[in-house]
Amino acid sequence: MSKEITNRSEDYSQWYNDIVKKAGLADHSAVRGCMVIKPLGYAIWEHMRDELDRAFKETGHVNAYFPLFIPKSFLSKEAQHVEGFAKECAVVTHHRLMKDPEGDGVVVDPSAKLEEELIVRPTSETIIWNTYKDWIKSYRDLPILINQSANVVRWEMRTRPFLRTAEFLWQEGHTAHATKEEAEKEAALIHELYTRFLEDFAAIPIIKGRKTENERFAGAVETYTVEALMQDGKALQAGTSHFLGQNFAKAFDVKFLTDTNKEELVWATSWGVTTRMVGALVMVHSDDDGLVIPPKLAPTQVVFIPIPKPNEDILELATKMQSELKSRGISSKIDKDTKKRPGFKFAEHEMKGTPIRVGIGMRDIEKGVVEIARRDTKEKQLIPIDASVEYIVHLLDDIQDNLFHKAKKFRDSHITEVDDLDTFQAVLKDKGGFILAHWDGTVQTEKKIKELTKATIRCIPSDQKKETGSCILTGKPSAGRVLFAKSY
Repeated sequence: MSKEITNRSEDYSQWYNDIVKKAGLADHSAVRGCMVIKPLGYAIWEHMRDELDRAFKETGHVNAYFPLFIPKSFLSKEAQHVEGFAKECAVVTHHRLMKDPEGDGVVVDPSAKLEEELIVRPTSETIIWNTYKDWIKSYRDLPILINQSANVVRWEMRTRPFLRTAEFLWQEGHTAHATKEEAEKEAALIHELYTRFLEDFAAIPIIKGRKTENERFAGAVETYTVEALMQDGKALQAGTSHFLGQNFAKAFDVKFLTDTNKEELVWATSWGVTTRMVGALVMVHSDDDGLVIPPKLAPTQVVFIPIPKPNEDILELATKMQSELKSRGISSKIDKDTKKRPGFKFAEHEMKGTPIRVGIGMRDIEKGVVEIARRDTKEKQLIPIDASVEYIVHLLDDIQDNLFHKAKKFRDSHITEVDDLDTFQAVLKDKGGFILAHWDGTVQTEKKIKELTKATIRCIPSDQKKETGSCILTGKPSAGRVLFAKSY
């Protein structure tokens, strides 16, 4: 089955598309730029969303839902915001169809034109802050800590499943605070939550930092990012947390009375991660045999495969082990299909990235053992039946750790310090990955480097060392290195 997948070394882009399709993560749709997320892909996203939801609730956040449609006038109230999204907006102009008077089918009813066009949600800051104006009157109403799971539309001309689609799923947080310090603390908290989730659950090592002025979210004072490195040496922005200052409070006139009866503007944050994380998971961990899923995000962590076919004794043992695993919080499935041969099933579950495969045959039962294979290294072991459940529990932890450390080793080996533009371009061409280089701090230089190399500043690292140097393009003074890469 792996022969259906292009090798990464031959065509990385096609390899990615092959895995998305062959592993059953997503499919094309009848709507250009949109995808159908299939059950396995959606189950992975559910695990991601739900794990983050638990973390948000543990830190005092609650869920709500706001409208999909946003009046056009709302986007005009925050200048930077509308400029950032104007070219990506889908616009609703009419509210009714009618039968085509000149033939079959339907046409837009010209009499049903909306008084004000509606924008299909590209992000929710404007509709939410218009609502917060009614909710916030006093310091007693603050803070508001709301998260929303929703779909978003940003019109894209060149799309790729999960990585860039016209419609995608995400969670977006929108919080309101009485002080600047509280809002900054909130943005930092979410930045750390995203870091912990990506490293502890997705097994993806990231570099934390803040975006340059040129790369900030439209309308933000600061944007904090978590940047991951894919196997082809390109970066992917895995999540962002924005300190919005009082920009949206000013735009929508959201004020509150302090405990000293003084009227002040509210402080804000917003933050989100999207179904791009599913694409990141594919590109960080998978191999030429198919998908590889970290156990903590795998919808099915263990699959039992009867050899050669299910019978009463095999199913009895598999069911007993499945029950014991369930009591330990581990999800599993018994493949009871009688039409497919074991070899085909092995390849199928390898393609779909199931972390552990347990083969059970009558000879194994007679010997008191089962065969346990791990997806990440493809190693197999015969394990005594009585010890098999405990072995699986520990093996899942080992797989999770191995995937993280393997990805981190690759990432660390692809971080290069350079001091001049020629070396910068040579590293991008021959090695790829992250490049730490000096930059003079100007938007003009940042844009010129991107024009010349197609590399962007991914972030100013949180652990940036104070190191004087010279900008690789202009030679002007620089106080520290920033992180460059080509990116998705």
